[in-house]
Amino acid sequence: MQILVIEDDKRISDFLIKGLEENNHLVTLCRNAESVLENFLNIQFDLIICDIMLPEMDGIQLVQTLRYKKIFTPILMLSALNSTQDKITALDYGADDYITKPFHFDELLSRIRALTRRNQFRQQENNSNKLIFGELEIDLDQYKVSINDEEIELSPREFKLLNYLIENIDKTVTRIQILNAVWGITFDNHTNVVDVYISYLRNKIEKRNKYIYTVKGVGYMFKS
Repeated sequence: MQILVIEDDKRISDFLIKGLEENNHLVTLCRNAESVLENFLNIQFDLIICDIMLPEMDGIQLVQTLRYKKIFTPILMLSALNSTQDKITALDYGADDYITKPFHFDELLSRIRALTRRNQFRQQENNSNKLIFGELEIDLDQYKVSINDEEIELSPREFKLLNYLIENIDKTVTRIQILNAVWGITFDNHTNVVDVYISYLRNKIEKRNKYIYTVKGVGYMFKS
């Protein structure tokens, strides 16, 4: 997932970048609102993490400006301000979520996952036959998969496997469950066909972002 971090405190930005990259996200850093408006309005991000206390234009003003310019990327606000009114103001001006400093990084990751799921559901409601996960788009009607509008050729079996993993998004599915759903095999006959096809899928769809995770000793998970 591609994330834009807007934070002027180097200590905090270094902490965010390190943690996000360790969790397989691609991070772009800006230290002020002006840089965002000048350089990044035409770049599509999956999420924006924005501090409120920025130099010159603050985070609330930036969020308001982004929404005015029809940038509807999910925005998670960071702030040391923890009053109810501060949170209400941020949300009313267009933020999607608000987390106060200091915070546990696991909570931040959980908020990111929740915002990502929510945004996916919005996109799916607007186009119910398409699933969008950052740069990855899946057209269920036409059995097409594309990355950044470049079509990726999948075999019917690969597509069925991908669709099954997505139907169970953020849940671990065992190899036996996959065999049953994708191949119609109801028992484990020691075949490694699941692992082979997972490898095929990874090679084709994970050009930049990682989606399919191995759960050691159990199976696989498609993470939002």
